[in-house]
Amino acid sequence: MPYLLLLLAVVAETIGTSALHASQQFTRPWPSVLVVVAYGISFYLLAQTLAFMPVGVVYALWSGLGIVLIAVIGFAVFGQRLDLPAVIGMAMILGGIVVIHLFSKASPH
Repeated sequence: MPYLLLLLAVVAETIGTSALHASQQFTRPWPSVLVVVAYGISFYLLAQTLAFMPVGVVYALWSGLGIVLIAVIGFAVFGQRLDLPAVIGMAMILGGIVVIHLFSKASPH
């Protein structure tokens, strides 16, 4: 259950960040509204996750997964390219998430 809440929080945050790009500095009303709603949902779900996991682990997983997911969306939707060091860095972030999930006693298994 905590991982489902966290995953939904990441998805909502990613939607909000994508809408933030589409809002063109809050000059377009509907993407701007979506930013606020998606971030609100994300923070609510993030807060619910804290009932099951420590804040440091939750935030590390939420931010790390969000970074990687928004980079994929940036590539697929907005045509943004990453260089090799950026890809390596994101692979390291994913590696850290795997280490937390597999080996940390602070996260539920």
